[in-house]
Amino acid sequence: MKILIVEDNVMLQDILSERLTIRDFEVVIASDGQSGVNQASSEQPDLILMDMSLPVMDGWEASHILKQQQNTQHIPIIALTAHALSGDREKSLGVGCDEFETKPVNFPRLLTKIEALLTI
Repeated sequence: MKILIVEDNVMLQDILSERLTIRDFEVVIASDGQSGVNQASSEQPDLILMDMSLPVMDGWEASHILKQQQNTQHIPIIALTAHALSGDREKSLGVGCDEFETKPVNFPRLLTKIEALLTI
């Protein structure tokens, strides 16, 4: 199973990538929203972890675009955000994200959400 991590924080990219690779996921990384949209189209990952605060194109717009495109609309997206405001979960789900996780990431909880979306 392939997971696309769209995250501009290199440290978080490395941590998530390492923990997912140990669990036999193939990991692809994008550092901004536009690259995330492009890589999702070309790589066709099984799931996307999408930071919402990204350069070039934010995660809200990138998620919305991915859910509108025929070749990526089926890919589950988990929103990752440090903004734990009450409306952020609803906003994330409103643009098409399938799940929501706050930062700092609780990896066991995130893994449970990944497995549920991938029905592993």
